[in-house]
This record gives sequence, C-alpha cells and structure tokens, in this order.
Amino acid sequence: MSTSIAPRVAEVTRHTHETKIRVALNLDGSGQAKLNTGIGFFDHMLDQVARHGLIDLEIDCQGDLHIDGHHTVEDVGITLGQAVAKAVGDKRGIRRYGHAYVPLDEALSRVVIDFSGRPGLHMHVPFTAGMIGGFDTQLAFEFFQGFANHALVTLHIDNLRGVNAHHQCETVFKAFARALRAALELDPRSAGVIPSTKGSL
Repeated sequence: MSTSIAPRVAEVTRHTHETKIRVALNLDGSGQAKLNTGIGFFDHMLDQVARHGLIDLEIDCQGDLHIDGHHTVEDVGITLGQAVAKAVGDKRGIRRYGHAYVPLDEALSRVVIDFSGRPGLHMHVPFTAGMIGGFDTQLAFEFFQGFANHALVTLHIDNLRGVNAHHQCETVFKAFARALRAALELDPRSAGVIPSTKGSL
C-alpha cells in the first residue's frame, strides 16, 4: 500500500469586471515566484510569501489600476486564499497552527495563524506612512481579509514596533509566510489525521 502524499498544488482563476487573476501554487515548493500584479511593492511582498513560505507561486493579475490598487490587492488576497484552501484539502496531517516573529532593523512583527475553518482577521499595524512606492498601506488589511475569508483561517497580525513603513510591511508579510509554512507543514506524528477533536476542520 502506498503512503505517498498527493501533491498539494492548485490553480484558481477569478474574473470580475474589476480584475482578471490567475494563481497557481505548490505548497511544498522551494520558494520560486512569478508575479505580475502591476504594483511593484505588492509583488515584492508576495515574493516574501513565496520565499519564506517555501511555496512555488505564480500570480498574474490584470486589474483596474487606473482607478487605484484596491481591487487588485483585495482580489489577489481572495484568489490566493482560494488556492491555498484547494491545495490543502481536508487538512489531514498538517500542524494546523503556526506563528512567527520577524524583525527588520527597527521593525518587529508577529503573525499567528490557525487553519480553523473559521475565517477571522485581527490586525494591528500602525503604519507610519500612507504609501510605500505605489502601494497604499491601507490595502494590506484588505489583502489579509480576503485571504482569511477564503482560506478559512483565523489570522492575528501585530506590528509590535517600527518606524519605517517599508520595514513594518515587510516584517508583516515575512512573518505571515513563516507562520503559514509552519501551519501547513506535515506532521509525521499525525500522518493522515485531521488536527481537531471534532474530526473535521
């Protein structure tokens, strides 16, 4: 009888009047990324998710950037969440919980995630600037809200200190990636087991 694990891969497309998005990922990758959202700093943050989460990630988004970045960032969060939920399946054998602290110079952020099946976001990031390059810092919340709602995770994000907004945002995304990686890691002591006393997540 084979004990091999099925590939944890997914591809999701999402087309609306505001955005056209394709996300493809491999949760057990090596951190390779091909990203094109039209917002340079956002691509930089998504690259952190791939590299530090060890997720092979392809995202292509054509959005209504002539208006602003809101629909692009939020809808990428939604589509990424859908892809992660599809790839992880019924969550058998995963560790379920993950957390990480990440520093960058003066900034420090903490992210805690639970693949609970109950979407929820609690985020406290007092950004010191409204824009980082072409990225509106208010949209970080919209990205993580979209992700949490569609990956069906509980997500706590706190920037504990920071002066430079770029550093604040980068520590948040890196900590998110590291927490995600920890939660999705397969636990050899719980192979094939759904990590819940209820028997489902």
